[in-house]
Order: sequence, then C-alpha cells, then structure tokens
Amino acid sequence: MMKQFRQSITFLSVIVLMATLLLACGNGGNEPAAADKNNTAEASPAAETAGSSEAADWTYTDYMGHNSQIPAHPERIVYSGETYGDLTALGVKAAGYPLSMGEGKIFEDQLSGVEDVGFPINLEKTLELQPDLIIYAGTDEADYEALSKIAPTVIFDTFAPLEERMPEIGKILGKSDEAAAWLTQYKTDEATMWQQLKESGLKEGETATVFTYYPGDRLFVMAGTGLPQMLYEENGFKPTAAVQKVIDEGMGFQEISREVLEDYAGDRIFILTPVDEEAQASTDAMMQSPIWQSLPAVKNGYVYTMDITKSSSDATTRKWLLDELPGMLSQTRP
Repeated sequence: MMKQFRQSITFLSVIVLMATLLLACGNGGNEPAAADKNNTAEASPAAETAGSSEAADWTYTDYMGHNSQIPAHPERIVYSGETYGDLTALGVKAAGYPLSMGEGKIFEDQLSGVEDVGFPINLEKTLELQPDLIIYAGTDEADYEALSKIAPTVIFDTFAPLEERMPEIGKILGKSDEAAAWLTQYKTDEATMWQQLKESGLKEGETATVFTYYPGDRLFVMAGTGLPQMLYEENGFKPTAAVQKVIDEGMGFQEISREVLEDYAGDRIFILTPVDEEAQASTDAMMQSPIWQSLPAVKNGYVYTMDITKSSSDATTRKWLLDELPGMLSQTRP
C-alpha cells in the first residue's frame, strides 16, 4: 500500500530480463504465446469485446506525459497497481495481475482465471500473456520503457481520488459510460450513508484519524490514500490540522513517532491492523501505552480496527465500505 511500492521494480531486474524480452519480441515464431492469444476468450479478456476489431486505436496521454496508441476496447489487459477493484467494479477481468496484491482484498474472489505476473512485475510472464494493453502504477522510466516494448503501456495514478480515477480508467478501458454511471450511483449511495450516520448521532465537523504500523516499529498516519479517501469525503469526517498538512503536501501517508500521537489523533481513531506479526506487536504495544490511553478518542471508546487488506480505496472496496462503515461506528469500546 505504501507509495514506495509503486517504484519497486529494481534496475537490476530490468537488466536481467531485457535480453529475454528483446529476443522474444524479435521472434515471431513463438508458438506457445501464439496459442495463448488464440484462446483469448477462454483466458481472461476484458468484459467489453464486442466490435473491438472494428474500433481504431487512439492516442492516450498518461499523467506522466507518455503518449501511447491504445486499443479502443482492450481485450487482454495486464494490470499492476493498488486499485484492481476499479476494474472489477466495471465488470472487467485482467489477463494478468500481481496476485499477491489481491490477497485478502474484497475483490479476491474475482481473481479466478487471472494469471499472476508477480510483484515486482515479471517481464517474461507479461510477454507470455501477449497483452494488448498494460496498465501500470509505477513511475520509473526504466519500468515504462521495458513494459512498452511488450505492449502499449499506460502509467496510471492509482493513488488519485476515486472521482478522478473512475472516469480515467473508464476512458482507458473504453467504458466511459459505465464508469460515469457507477460513480453517479456511488456518490448517491455515499451521501445517503453519511446522512443516516448524522441522523444517528455523528456530529458535524467531527475529526478522524487513521493509523497503522509497518515492520521495524514504524508508525504511520494515513492521509491521502486508502481509507482516508472515504472518511474525508465532503459529507464525512474532517482531518485534524496535522493530518490536513500531510494531505496539503500531497502525501498519502507520513511516518510519525508515538510521542506525537496527540497532535494527529482525531475525535475518532481507525487502526489498520497489519498482516506482519512484528507490526501487530508494535500496534499492541502502542495501544497499551500511557500516551495512547490518554487520547480523548480512546477514553470515549471511539476506536475502530480494520484489517489493512480491507482498507483499499479501490471502487469495489469503497462500495463494500458503504455497508461496513455504519456497522463499525455503531460499536464503541468501554
């Protein structure tokens, strides 16, 4: 989830695999790959394929400034990024995806039939799938150059707000109408949820903060990515002044020390429970500390825990959270 992960393909990996990539790209007689392409419909095509053979390619400029000729209706997509649930919300299944990134996620049950391209992304496996479009979250130019030799490649900002991502991914997938309809319905449902919560006692202007630990006893406050994207919607909670500063600096999160918890903690606190045992031990230690026990949100019983794998900002998870969040907020601790 961390932003650093978006740049995680190492230069060494690219060098090691480049020779294989160039050799395969120059070998038109790759029969196994050709056989895979002939079985496109059986593998895992994008849901919208009708008329794609007649539609012309078009030029798309990604947010990093790359111009690519991409299919009007891509049929074999390799997607590597944090918000695969944006695709599933639009009824699209990729040909390839780093399956480890989907473990425990709300959309995990929709990954059947999707080939694992690894994390960092495996260039050989990606080439084998013969994609007609690669959607990639990394920003390293070496990554882009390597992937664009396989297929048209789009660098996609998976950390952008949902309101920006959905129209953009809809445009890339040739599903703009579907994306617009999904977003309109979501915003209606979201506004209804917040209204019901306020009628149930949620006060106007209440603040909320999201914390999580990573291995190495590293405490982070989440700001512009993941669960806060939903919590800080127009009708929702407000960030504290300290968290707002992190957001204003364009950061998805910031590492802090336990000693400054009071500066960041809001009226309500959400703890993202980590998968790593060391990080979980750090979380437990924090919640036993005098600093933690002195926080108003803790004293008032306004502390909520959520599995970190369920806290993504992808469209499918956001839809799920509309039902999950009210139940969480109805529970307080003594």
